[in-house]
Amino acid sequence: MSFYTKVLIIGTGLAGYTAAIYAARSGLSPIVVSGLEVGGQLMNTSDVENWPGEPGGIIGPELMLRMDNHTKEFVPEIINDYIVSVDFNVTPFLVSSEKNKYQAESIIIATGSTARYLNLPAENNLRGKRLSACATCDGFFYKGQDVAVIGGGNTAVGEALYLSNIARRIFLIHRRDELRAEKILQDRLMAKVKEGKVDILWNTEVKAYIEYQGKFKGLTLINKIDGFLYDLPIGGCFMAIGHTPNTAFLQNKLKLKEGYIVVNGKSQTLETMTSTSGVFAAGDVADSRYRQAITSAGSGCMAALDAEKWLQLNNR
Repeated sequence: MSFYTKVLIIGTGLAGYTAAIYAARSGLSPIVVSGLEVGGQLMNTSDVENWPGEPGGIIGPELMLRMDNHTKEFVPEIINDYIVSVDFNVTPFLVSSEKNKYQAESIIIATGSTARYLNLPAENNLRGKRLSACATCDGFFYKGQDVAVIGGGNTAVGEALYLSNIARRIFLIHRRDELRAEKILQDRLMAKVKEGKVDILWNTEVKAYIEYQGKFKGLTLINKIDGFLYDLPIGGCFMAIGHTPNTAFLQNKLKLKEGYIVVNGKSQTLETMTSTSGVFAAGDVADSRYRQAITSAGSGCMAALDAEKWLQLNNR
């Protein structure tokens, strides 16, 4: 089938849903395409305690169901489809999916990013169940417990430092013999090591998750130098080996930096506009720094307002 719209929104995480609500309330009648991961990363998050207005927290999938229902008050149908290619050299823009073709005067890309995991057995079952990729989101639940952080870059060290103020003890597991993080972060980490809050397990890899009755109980580790294999019982584990922005279909189509979409930023009027005029980005797909639920929703609002302004300025 073929569709035409003033605003095409690609993605149904918090950024996409918020953009859809704002665009629809502005009378733009947006079309929303769900993408592969309906609801985004929060569908794999058990408890969300930092969402404003939800004292006591809310389950991630429940929050996304509410967002879906709210969006459908303004956008009756969200198309379950997956975008495979785009053509920004024609007017309107042409977007092709597995099922349909879309012509759009403007586009908001909100496809998010996917946290990298280790692809070990039982991993999918344990995600969001004491196996997390966001200490800021889930760290609160591990007060007074022992936890692990996997990685050696800025994100991993930052997660370990954040957790050192909450958890009892943090094990930073790194497969190399030196960290890749910035020196200032390493200095702060070493101060925590001296305090006895953090242990760094050098040249160490995770071989398996310890699971009992569907619950995460710890890690099986191996030292790469001597081959020593041992179990580490802990309360939770945080992945910090990077995120992969979902921009494969945008290669050579937009300006990207390490896979993330580059937007104008505060230096220009339309902050969320990409290197192609009329194409906007919101949420984690354009955010390598914050990656929080509330910032994703906020950028979705900004992208919708920017798209509306752009359409007005260009008499579309």
